[in-house]
Order: sequence, then C-alpha cells, then structure tokens
Amino acid sequence: MSSRALERSCGVQLVSAGLLLLLLLSGCSSMDVLVASSINALNGTTVKIPCTFTSCYKMDATKFGMNWTYQESLNDTEEMFMTYYKKKGMVPLHSDRFGERVMFAGNLDKNDLSITLSDVQLEDEGIYNCYVKNPPDRIQGHGVIQLNVVTELPPPRDSTIAVAIGASVGGALALLILSMVVVKCLRRHRKQELISEEKMEEEGKLEAEGVAEEGTKHVHPLPEDL
Repeated sequence: MSSRALERSCGVQLVSAGLLLLLLLSGCSSMDVLVASSINALNGTTVKIPCTFTSCYKMDATKFGMNWTYQESLNDTEEMFMTYYKKKGMVPLHSDRFGERVMFAGNLDKNDLSITLSDVQLEDEGIYNCYVKNPPDRIQGHGVIQLNVVTELPPPRDSTIAVAIGASVGGALALLILSMVVVKCLRRHRKQELISEEKMEEEGKLEAEGVAEEGTKHVHPLPEDL
C-alpha cells in the first residue's frame, strides 16, 4: 500500500472514531441528582430522605465520591454527617446533632444514596445537601432538600357533615322509592278495578241480550186478517 493510500485510510478511521465518540456523547445527558425539594416529618418518627442520581458513566468505586451535609439555613455553614469511602462504602460520620440516628438506606448499584433519620427532633429541621461525584463525568451533582418537622399531623376532615348529607340523601331516596311503589300499587289496583267493572258491564250486556232473545222466542205473531 502506498503512503498516500495509508494516510487516506488512517484519516478515514480517525473520522469514523470521532463520529462514533460524538454519537456516544450525544446519547448521554450530564449528571442529574433527583431529590424532593421539601419533606415533612412528624416529630419523634423516622423519615427517609431520598437522593438518586443519573450519570453518563457507570459508577467506579475507586473514583466515586459522595457527601451528605446539613445546614440550618442557606447562610449557615454546612456540617458533613455522611460520606463515601472506597473500601467501606457509605459511612455515617460522628455528629453531635444526629449521633447515631442517621443510617444509609440506599443502593449504590442502583445509584440510590438515600438515608433515614430516626427519632426526628425539631432541631433536625433545615437543609440537607446531597453531593455526588462520578468521574469521568466532569459535572458534580448537587441536590437540596428542605426538611420540615411538624409536631402533629393535620386533623382529619370532619365527616359529620358528610354523614348528615349522606343520611339525608339516603332518606330522600328511600322515600322516593316508597312513593314510587305506592303509586305503582295504586295504579295496579285501579287497573284491576277497571278490568272488573268492564267485565261486569260485559256480563250485564250479555245477560240482557240473552233475556231479550229469550223473550223474542216466546212471542207468537198475530194472525193476519183474512
């Protein structure tokens, strides 16, 4: 093969490889961290704070990085309370605020970095940050969750009015059905009376016709005058 043909062949291969790389990159979006923007937790209960991510690349345990941090407000310093170690995986860090109440509840194989916080206290209310780094993806993901701690659940809706309305509607419906039955019975009774009257009239006519016919048979014609 000539040098010109060899250069041409190498050029075609480089262009093909470049196009393939562009196609692969165009079919993959940048990293996205998926979280709930706000979560409500009842004081004294256990709450799950979810965080998942999507990336162009499969997770590499030797390069992956992740941190959970807490801050009372956006202007306060962040306190890291959970991180990822290459050999240990997700590990809670010592925290005077949370103690041992924070546990990892996700699944790294499914890009799930969720945590649970037990015995929720009023002081736990604040902002929870989920940071994710998954090289060779150059973008670091960041999710922000606002945790609100409530002391009681919303009161159940008063069902008295609904029950009263239901009872009224049920009573009205029952009365309507009863009225329809009564009307139907009266109509049937009236129809039977009409049939009976018609039958009696018909029998009376037949009897009168029979008497008239019988009388006609017994009447002899007068002899004609001679």
